[in-house]
Amino acid sequence: MQRLPTAKYVSVNIILWGVLLALQAVSTNFATLAVLRGLSGAAEACADPSFMIITSMWYKRKEQPIRIGIWYSSLGLGIAGGGILGYGIGQIKGSLPSWKYEFIIIGALCALWGIVMLVVLPDSPLTTHYLEPAQRTVIIDRLRENQTGIENRSFKMHQFLEAITDFKVHLFFLIAFFQAIVNGGVTNFGTLIIQGFGFSTLGTTLLQIPYGIFISVVILICVWLNAKMPPNSRCLMLLIFLAPNIAAAFGLRFVPQSAKVGRLICYYLTGSYNASFVMLLSLTTTNIAGHTKKVTASGILFIGYCTGNIAGPFFYKTSQKPLYSLGIWSMIVSHLLEVFCVAMLWAYLRSENKRRDKDQGIDGNALQPAQYVETLEDMTDKDNKKFRYVF
Repeated sequence: MQRLPTAKYVSVNIILWGVLLALQAVSTNFATLAVLRGLSGAAEACADPSFMIITSMWYKRKEQPIRIGIWYSSLGLGIAGGGILGYGIGQIKGSLPSWKYEFIIIGALCALWGIVMLVVLPDSPLTTHYLEPAQRTVIIDRLRENQTGIENRSFKMHQFLEAITDFKVHLFFLIAFFQAIVNGGVTNFGTLIIQGFGFSTLGTTLLQIPYGIFISVVILICVWLNAKMPPNSRCLMLLIFLAPNIAAAFGLRFVPQSAKVGRLICYYLTGSYNASFVMLLSLTTTNIAGHTKKVTASGILFIGYCTGNIAGPFFYKTSQKPLYSLGIWSMIVSHLLEVFCVAMLWAYLRSENKRRDKDQGIDGNALQPAQYVETLEDMTDKDNKKFRYVF
C-alpha cells in the first residue's frame, strides 16, 4: 500500500481474491482447501485498510465518517444478498454440490468487480485523469485542514516506529480485537445460533436477510446522527451504538430458549456493533497523520480485527449447543473491555488536545485560526504540534 498505487493494488488483490474463491470449488481434499483459504485471506487483507487510506485521501475529516459508513454498509447488504443468493444456489440441482456453485458464482462476481475498480478507481487526487488540473487543485486545497497529507510513496521508518509505539494506535488495536472476538463468534456461529431456535438450514439462511438489512440501516443511522452531533462525539457515538449489542448479548444469555422470537431479536441486535466499528475506523483515519504512519496504523488495527476473529470461534463449544453459554459470555466480557478501552481513548485524545492548547497559549474554549494551521506536508500528528485530535 505504501509503495504501490493504492487503487490499483487493492483492485488487483480483489481480482485475485475472486479467482481464489472460485478455485476452492475444485478442491478435492482439506489440504488444498486450507491453502486456498489462506491465500484468499491474504488477498482480502488489504481491502479495508486500502479503503480507509483512499477515504482519507479524498475527504475532509468531518466528511469521513459518512463516507466510511456508506462503503461499510455494504457489509449488511452483502449478508442480506448472500442470504438470498445462498437460498437460490441451494435450489440448484446440478452435477456439483451446491457449496461449489456458491464459490464459483461469488468468486466470479468478486473478480469482475475487481476489474471494474481497476479501470475506474483513481489512485489519488494528485493523479486522477477524471479531473481537470484546476479541479485537482480545489480538491487538494480543501484537504489542507486535515493536516494528514494525501499520498507519499516513500516509506519513512520513523513514522513506522511512531505508529507501533503510539498509545492511541494500541487502543485502536485493542478495540478492534475485542469487537472482532464478538464478530468471529457471531459470523461463524450465527446460523447455528438461529438453528438452535428451531429453524431449518434454508430457513436459517433466509433469516440472515433481515439481519443484513438491519446492519446497513444502523450504520447509516449512526453516521447520519454523528454528522448532526458536535465535532467531538465519535467516541460517544461508538458507545451508544455498542449498547444494543451489549443488551443483546445479555438477552441471548438469559432469555429462555422457549422465547424464540425474543432470542431472534436479540441475535439481530448484535449487528449494531458494525456501526460502532465504523466510528472506530473514522477515529483512525482522522487522528493519524503521515502517510507511512496511516498505512501502518490501519494495518495494526486490522491485525487486531483478524486476531479477534481467530479467537472468537474458540469460545463456542460444540458440547454447549444450542445455547453456547461460553460464547455468549465472551461477547459480554469483550464488549465491556471494549467500553473501557474507548473511555481511555476518549480521555487520552481530549487531554492531549488540552495539553497542546496549553503549550501554545490557546484558549481551548475558542477555536482560533492559529490552532488549525493548514498543511499538506507528510508530517505525523505528533510532529505537527498544531494538529488537534477528534474524539
